[in-house]
Amino acid sequence: MPYIDGFVLAVPTANKQTFIDHASTTGGAMMEYGATRVVECWGADVPKGKTTDFQGAVAARHDETVVFSWIEWPGKAARDKVMGRMQELSQTDARLDPAQNPMPFDGKRLIYGGFEPIVERGEETSDSYVQGFIVPVPMARREDYRKLAEEAWAMFRDYGALRLVEAWGDDVPNGKVTDFRRAVKAEPDEAIVFAFIEWPSRAVCDAAAERMKQDERMQPPEGAQMPFDMQRLVFGGFARVVSLDTGQRGARSAA
Repeated sequence: MPYIDGFVLAVPTANKQTFIDHASTTGGAMMEYGATRVVECWGADVPKGKTTDFQGAVAARHDETVVFSWIEWPGKAARDKVMGRMQELSQTDARLDPAQNPMPFDGKRLIYGGFEPIVERGEETSDSYVQGFIVPVPMARREDYRKLAEEAWAMFRDYGALRLVEAWGDDVPNGKVTDFRRAVKAEPDEAIVFAFIEWPSRAVCDAAAERMKQDERMQPPEGAQMPFDMQRLVFGGFARVVSLDTGQRGARSAA
């Protein structure tokens, strides 16, 4: 079963190209150490929410842009093996050494975690517009959530979605400044879901969002209760700026 490391970070908007270069370098190293895919997405349509949002998740400032990204691994064992060597690798591989390849963002506000996919539908692509989500889900309602996400895929696919991934929090550490749990004000009995939908373009995504408002499949069955608190769901739209995979590797310029 594949495994996903999910990340959200705030990058000074003026550092976009520097970030792309940095992410391409570090992502290339991860690919060499066994990752199957590295994707970095630059905030394009990231609304502010009343209760939670991506900006609050990473304490983003007015001159910063939110980045949503992930690394895919062939399995948890492969991921754990590499992550267990990160201190060693940072001393032997210049690409992973902060002194030689400094981060163009505040690493203290980066949030990250390891996630196990519970729903994975559609096909991977080397270019897409990405909707990213962070969802707090009661642990006791994991199966209810999985079933809801599974059923929703048919609707997303009908409107042009290319891929859906819903991944359940497995290794989600608490941070000193920011973390995934604080991002959605998670309760002690809740797990974190890191999810994304890939679309052919923002235009297709935006059109689908409008049309789905009128789709009866968006409404839960009468009397049914959603298996998570929608008021605390975090979502946004992101444009890919780095896309590395085993079939094709590439990065986009800041233009």
